[in-house]
Amino acid sequence: MSKTDMVITIGRQYGSGGREVGHRLADALEIPYYDKELLAEAAKDSGICQELFEDHDEKPTRSLLFSLVTGVQGRAGTDSMYMDMPLNHRIFLAQFDTIRRIAGEGPCVIVGRCADYVLRDQANVVNVFIKADMMHRVARAIERGADPAKAEDVVRRADKQRASYYNYYATSAWGDVNNYDLCVDTGKLGYDGAAELIIGYLNLRERLLREGRQG
Repeated sequence: MSKTDMVITIGRQYGSGGREVGHRLADALEIPYYDKELLAEAAKDSGICQELFEDHDEKPTRSLLFSLVTGVQGRAGTDSMYMDMPLNHRIFLAQFDTIRRIAGEGPCVIVGRCADYVLRDQANVVNVFIKADMMHRVARAIERGADPAKAEDVVRRADKQRASYYNYYATSAWGDVNNYDLCVDTGKLGYDGAAELIIGYLNLRERLLREGRQG
């Protein structure tokens, strides 16, 4: 039995360690973790090949003309409900459906992919945004192999890409404080400290819900 009844979504700045915090949460709470795993699930659910999900993963939409003329590579014999839509919309809506299915199956951690927006109407969802100062994020980009002279540009471009993707599909802005229940700075707390803080919030939130003191 898991240690929470909540679904936790994680938005994150590039290099802030959102994935690492998500893994720590999932392990501590004994619940499933979805990041790239979500792409495989969406591919199975929709019949659209996984390579297309990977190609479009959290990337700004391509031109409408490109989407209209590009054929989806569905599995043979699959009668997909997305076939009449532009490609980028098929990909997003397939992920949308998979996120809702996964969240409906029980507590879990979902990283990125507009999950906070997709699940915005569900009461058992806690939306977290992970951030860190530029110095920490640049250092992490360099650890991942970025040229030290270009690492800050890599970070800024990645954030811009995530913002463009989110802002295209959601009705709110990426990183807007109003989208999240909690914003955590891993530059100050580290990954373990961030996970500990989020778990403390979850425990308090669930206690208040049991007592009927919060909606």
